[in-house]
Amino acid sequence: MGQLVDGKWTEANVLTNHDATGMYYKRPSVFRDRIEAVPSAKYPAESGRYHLYCAVACPWAHRAVLFRVLKRLEPHIRLWNTFQEVGGQGWSFGPEGHTVPGTDQHVRYLHEIYQIADPGCTTRVTVPTLWDAKSKRIVNNESSEIIRIFNDAFAGITGPTHDYYPERLRSEIDAMNALVLKGINNAVNGCGYSISQEAYDQSVKVLFGTLDDLDARLSRQRYLCGATQTEADWRLFPSLVRFDAIYYVGYKCNLRRLEEYPNLSNYLRELYQTPGIADACDIATMKRGVYSKAGPVGGNGIVPIGPVVDHTLPHDRNRLG
Repeated sequence: MGQLVDGKWTEANVLTNHDATGMYYKRPSVFRDRIEAVPSAKYPAESGRYHLYCAVACPWAHRAVLFRVLKRLEPHIRLWNTFQEVGGQGWSFGPEGHTVPGTDQHVRYLHEIYQIADPGCTTRVTVPTLWDAKSKRIVNNESSEIIRIFNDAFAGITGPTHDYYPERLRSEIDAMNALVLKGINNAVNGCGYSISQEAYDQSVKVLFGTLDDLDARLSRQRYLCGATQTEADWRLFPSLVRFDAIYYVGYKCNLRRLEEYPNLSNYLRELYQTPGIADACDIATMKRGVYSKAGPVGGNGIVPIGPVVDHTLPHDRNRLG
């Protein structure tokens, strides 16, 4: 996938995602502002002002989509989905294009919105991207920060909702997030994107070691940080819901299926059955996006029919209280 260099799109691999050993890593995001619940803020919380650009195939973007549901933000923040197309320029809106909110500019690619926000930027163009239609700027394109914004900035608009980052659990949540980022998110990508056998072997070892540890942890407690759902659970969820359907085959994460982990698979079913979440999990479209010819792991366009996984089956997590 290409990138913007000094505001111009290029297919040259200027901003590499691999280190000297061939190991994949995720580059830092460049837009890092916040929406705040005060009228004097640079970006104050307002209904209808902000727009979320995502892609069904992207697990990082899926986090933001999930929090938009969990925090009851659907009426207040418009969701726009993009996709990859053969011969395209990154995330695309398709031939019909897209009129950028707050402007009369019609674009085909997400990178054109980045160019409106910062005509000279050098960055990879990623989802999720949070756009402000009033200032015609990108607020943030870092998923971990967008979900924090969604968690607390709009409470005055939506009314009370569950706090997924409570102060008393923040140190534990942060530690779990770091574990999941290294051991699951980045390790899965390492399996799928690494360009050396050594890097792949290392990623597989880290990934399944972490899954083993998480399954043991969830044998003792209902959620990652105790008896209540937190941000850590929903940062893990996008990788779990994709694991058997996509990662097991497409990313060569085939030592064990998630269904072989009794606690993780039941935990996944409980989260999936949270009201509104199943509708935010279009697994068939996730698979098409990954296995398409323009997909991230170089598929040939043929989508595997299986495995069949039914996330609506009963779970046993009530046994943990």
